[in-house]
Amino acid sequence: MKSPLKIAIAQINCIVGDLAGNARLILAAAHRARALGADLLLTPELALSGYPPEDLLLRPDFYRTCDRELRKIAAEIPALALIVGHPEEFQGSRYNAASLLRGGIVEATYRKHRLPNYEVFDEERYFAAGVDTCIVMVKGVRCGINICADVWEPGAADAAHAAGAEILLALNASPYHLNKQAQRYEVLRERISAIGMPVIYANMVGGQDELVFDGASFALDGDGHLTHQLPAFEEALEIVEYCDGRLLPGLIAKSLPLEAEAYAGLKLGVADYLGKNGFPGAIIGLSGGVDSALTLVIAVDALGPERVRAVMMPSPFTAQMSLDDSRALVKNLGVRYDEISIEPAMRVFSELLAPQFAGLPADTTEENLQARIRGMMLMALSNKSGAIVLTTGNKSEMAVGYATLYGDMAGGFAVIKDIYKTFVYRLCRYRNGVTNVIPENILTRAPSAELKPGQMDQDTLPSYEVLDAIIEAYMERDESPRDIIAQGFAAADVTRVVQMLKRSEYKRRQSPVGIRITRRGFGKDWRYPITSRYVDES
Repeated sequence: MKSPLKIAIAQINCIVGDLAGNARLILAAAHRARALGADLLLTPELALSGYPPEDLLLRPDFYRTCDRELRKIAAEIPALALIVGHPEEFQGSRYNAASLLRGGIVEATYRKHRLPNYEVFDEERYFAAGVDTCIVMVKGVRCGINICADVWEPGAADAAHAAGAEILLALNASPYHLNKQAQRYEVLRERISAIGMPVIYANMVGGQDELVFDGASFALDGDGHLTHQLPAFEEALEIVEYCDGRLLPGLIAKSLPLEAEAYAGLKLGVADYLGKNGFPGAIIGLSGGVDSALTLVIAVDALGPERVRAVMMPSPFTAQMSLDDSRALVKNLGVRYDEISIEPAMRVFSELLAPQFAGLPADTTEENLQARIRGMMLMALSNKSGAIVLTTGNKSEMAVGYATLYGDMAGGFAVIKDIYKTFVYRLCRYRNGVTNVIPENILTRAPSAELKPGQMDQDTLPSYEVLDAIIEAYMERDESPRDIIAQGFAAADVTRVVQMLKRSEYKRRQSPVGIRITRRGFGKDWRYPITSRYVDES
């Protein structure tokens, strides 16, 4: 048996726009890979620039700086071949590219064929599509190069195979959503069934604004069998050996249960949003409810208790059990905790507004005022300390507008914005299975905003099981109300939820960015008009 080709996968956490820093990260991976005996190092898609660079890609100087950094890497790499993902300007067009660096030069460049323009992707805005294949010879093996979407549909991989490739190297910046890895396996096996050659899939890891990249890079042999699986949600470097036309078995990291996977994604999203943007810590307004409890626990796990502060702001409507549960939670977590009553502020606002509200009955105006007082106090603490306020609204609430502008929506980052209420409880149960930190009473009491006596969420909303199912069908799967009703949901519930969802678009446009973990979140991949008179088919 001849000596195997050793291909290293660099699953690295790049920062958008930090070209010099990303170059250092790539070079460090190259030196480590060489020390492990690698002949070739594969990096993720656009590793040099970070992904997605968005409108940085419209700046000519951005491409010039990328080119300079790329050539610096080429001049400094150790004795191995290195494939780097980077933006490229070439002959008047701009490309999502991957170049082979070897012997101090940029030896060859592949330009991405398939430019995704769906979900969170907008690559047709920035790039021209490449048309040529790129086969590079490393240690006598013909290696084909593809970039991310190239392997999600037929064409580019087939062209590489037809050009003589023996193995396919795929650079990826594939963002995470629930059950994404199973989908990747399925798609890659479809390609392999057509081309009959192994695929090495190198994916980026890390948080970038609302996106989280899970890494979870892998390799499949020519029969579609998994030979290597890197861990999810952490940086890693692993060697894949190719010899005599096949991949030799290697490391297969244990897969995570769905709740553990989602929790890891949320934790990484928080850590990188604060870390990459330089926030010293986080502030969370506690309510005694499940949403703020989960947000606080995720923040502590991501940042450490010393960087997290919890603030409870009771009103006359706050139940004693909410105070008791909040105190127990922060004691379990070891974070700084303050209680600041909002009753004095409520009295002041009531007096100020009394002449304006004379003769008018109390309604949601007074309820929302409480939330806005709390939001104002949290933002004051944020301004004074530099810590960012993490909002606590979930996807169910964001969908139907069960949140107050400039109140509980006030803040800088929405940790559970893409988590349905029913899944919030599942994540809490999962986290308590690791260490029991969330008091049981928080998980068993009926949800309430506690803005008036005896208030319960289900006074104005269907049960969360029903609500979440309707939202998912309409918002994530684009099913019509008629289709949803045909599945057995009450027509009144469906009509009301869809109307609430549409009416709340103006609120969502003003909400902070939040972590996306479903197939469709209220962010990049939800672009509905605020002003619209469209009526769904009935």
